[in-house]
Amino acid sequence: MANPRLKDIYEKDVVPALKEKFQYKSVMMVPKIEKISVNKGIGAAVSDKKLVDAGVEELTQITGQQAVPTLAKTSISNFKLREGMPIGARVTLRGDKMYEFLDRLMTVALPRVRDFRGIKDKGFDGRGNYTLGVKEQIIFPEISIDKINKISGMDITFVTSAQTDEESYELLKAFGMPFVKKNNN
Repeated sequence: MANPRLKDIYEKDVVPALKEKFQYKSVMMVPKIEKISVNKGIGAAVSDKKLVDAGVEELTQITGQQAVPTLAKTSISNFKLREGMPIGARVTLRGDKMYEFLDRLMTVALPRVRDFRGIKDKGFDGRGNYTLGVKEQIIFPEISIDKINKISGMDITFVTSAQTDEESYELLKAFGMPFVKKNNN
């Protein structure tokens, strides 16, 4: 089986470009994407348990890997929430599935967002990780609009081995992540 397209781009183009830009002494110092974590919080799941199953099924279809339900860590009486209740779904992608998901996200899903002008560069956490919020799951072609009963969003977190936000930004930009152009005034 052939390598995913973005894995080849990383080895051929991204590594040499970042090594030159940041003056790394070894190719092993060049940051890489370690994993992509996709989370979906389902607030209405407190009253309707079927929503969690639907969320798990949607994430499994979108990512191509079995998703698992997330459970509440604490009880909150105002929300009628008990510890251990399922309140969302998540999946963590690594290796080839991670590169294939990233490729589909950038080439197919993000361009389908209404009035898309690029993604903001505000989602970095200070340690080289980037989180992107998606408002509607229907931007993914794997989801049939007829079969969903509620439009919901999800958070996609890119965990990188970069030490700084600048290195992480350059890594994701080199992969082709459509960041909004910065104005240098």
